[in-house]
Amino acid sequence: MTRRRMIYEGKAKILYEGPEPGTIIQYFKDDATAFNAEKKGTINGKGVINNRISEHVFTLLGNIGIPTHFIKRLNMREQLIRQVEIVPIEVVVRNVVAGSLAKRYGMEEGTPLSRTILEYYYKDDALGDPLITDEHIACFGWATQEEMHDIADMAIRVNDFMSGLFAAIGIRLVAFKLEFGRLFEGDYSRIILADEISPDGCRLWDMETGEKLDKDRFRRDLGGEVEAYQEVARRLGLLPEGADSAVLDLESHRKKRGK
Repeated sequence: MTRRRMIYEGKAKILYEGPEPGTIIQYFKDDATAFNAEKKGTINGKGVINNRISEHVFTLLGNIGIPTHFIKRLNMREQLIRQVEIVPIEVVVRNVVAGSLAKRYGMEEGTPLSRTILEYYYKDDALGDPLITDEHIACFGWATQEEMHDIADMAIRVNDFMSGLFAAIGIRLVAFKLEFGRLFEGDYSRIILADEISPDGCRLWDMETGEKLDKDRFRRDLGGEVEAYQEVARRLGLLPEGADSAVLDLESHRKKRGK
């Protein structure tokens, strides 16, 4: 099989030219980064799990009318998506004080917020993805007022849906990151949900124990990253109970079978 032309390689994914105009193949890597790629590592099987979780969540969001770039999953690590122009803004949705919010304002991590907070960050690793305001976005032309209205509206709808989805399986949705893109249709464009939704970009805590089931295990050197990601997938019904993690890591799986 001939590998299609690579368009872009990011920290967690590789984008390849799709089979049809206006499509892209998104490949999920096992690479893990934190603190704007200052910390790097690998979580075996992460790409497989994230591909599956993202497919599941995007499909459910599509079913409730949230437009997304997702078309279909192709295999264990790849999915077919619509080509969009990414809006250079990361949207962080916060329901509980955690991470940089706790550090920035000297608040205790785990404190519930009286209302959901939407934060915007300018997507630029070299600048450290700085926190920005609506005024910055309007002044520098990163998005129009109408686009930001659509982005904020979708972010709240996604939060409402995902909070219920995860609560039903005993997981607290503390915070998560979203990215959006412009889908061009003739002379016009519309905003749709893009990138991925997975434990890489979410803060997910077990409701009973408070155990972290996300990339914070990598950020904070807690260990057990593979098991945490698998636990989220299992609770979502995407992995059979008792599945061997080595099956997700083909190299280890072959060694176990003596091949």
